[in-house]
Amino acid sequence: MIELLWLLLPVAAASGWLVARFQRRPQVTHFSWSPDYFKGLNYLLNEEPDKAIDVFIKLIEVDSDTVETHLALGILFRRRGEVNRAIRIHQNIIKRPTLHPQQRSLALFELGQDYRHAGLLDRAEQLFQELVASDTHQVLALQQLLEIYQQEHDWEKAIQTAQHLAHADKCLMHTQIAQYYCEQAEDYRRQGQYDFTRQAITQALKTDAKCVRASLLEGELALEGGNQKQAIAAFQRVEQQDPDYLTEVIEPLQICYQELGRGEEFIRYLHHVLECYDGMTPMLVLANIIEQQEGEEKAADFIVKQMHNQRPSVRGLDLLLDLAFSKANNITGDHLLLLKNMTTHLLKNKPAYKCRHCGFMARKLHWQCPSCKQWNTLKQTQGIDEE
Repeated sequence: MIELLWLLLPVAAASGWLVARFQRRPQVTHFSWSPDYFKGLNYLLNEEPDKAIDVFIKLIEVDSDTVETHLALGILFRRRGEVNRAIRIHQNIIKRPTLHPQQRSLALFELGQDYRHAGLLDRAEQLFQELVASDTHQVLALQQLLEIYQQEHDWEKAIQTAQHLAHADKCLMHTQIAQYYCEQAEDYRRQGQYDFTRQAITQALKTDAKCVRASLLEGELALEGGNQKQAIAAFQRVEQQDPDYLTEVIEPLQICYQELGRGEEFIRYLHHVLECYDGMTPMLVLANIIEQQEGEEKAADFIVKQMHNQRPSVRGLDLLLDLAFSKANNITGDHLLLLKNMTTHLLKNKPAYKCRHCGFMARKLHWQCPSCKQWNTLKQTQGIDEE
């Protein structure tokens, strides 16, 4: 008997967590453990969960005081990946005609999560919308709806739901909503609907003036349309929004200035960036310009000075080896070639971005982290073998 009581602890703990999660709860009377509970647990121990569920469902019909424990049991099944069994338990709770409204809303919420985990998003959406409309567990239901709309890429509904959530929970959602507008802009752009693209970009910047992604989209759209001056203004806005993303605008800015015949102005901009911020990309771009204009020796001197002062980097060393290799004699050249192969190997396929929230590494920029699903958290990596 003692051993069986210990086995009840996970269910009891989950039940307590469930009650704490939803602060308001109906007053229930204390109940004693029924022998059928231990019968059901024995079925679970013998890996006969369907028989166990039958026992627990019968107990619900007899004793309404056990509803919260059954809710917790359904949660445990879902966490184990046995979603169909969780659905069965939560559906049977909802069917009880004498169920307290608060208990019913708890069961609806858990059933909605069951459906979402099972991929039945339309059913989950319907249940969560019902909870929002009834003003029951509204914030939690809105959060679940937001996850669904993000998964479905329904950005219009995501925007409306996030705005509703911001009002209901008194929380700041402007950064996330701006990203949804950017997702809309990306969709319109792929469809060639450029007026709608610009409108979505404008809404993103209106919602969040520091939205780097919106500025990048605006700059790219202007550059594609041959409006280099507007593109420069959009790209250079990134410095005030978040300088960690400056590396993303160096290459398109170079194209803009070159097409306008304003190369010297771009060089001054690169010097400004190097003076104010860390980062290898502007240094390497400037080194390439120096090589083209003044030769390999001047470019090598510039790289050595930069790396010696404050920017040691494998990327810098790799470029320096490129410059030195062509002038080396055969013996030294062999050694340089070995070093060059090593740096190339180090840099090959190396993730360039890291999520500041969960540490996920990626080779390209994602505005939403594929791992933790946070927005605006992937940025260029920093360090001697990174940016």
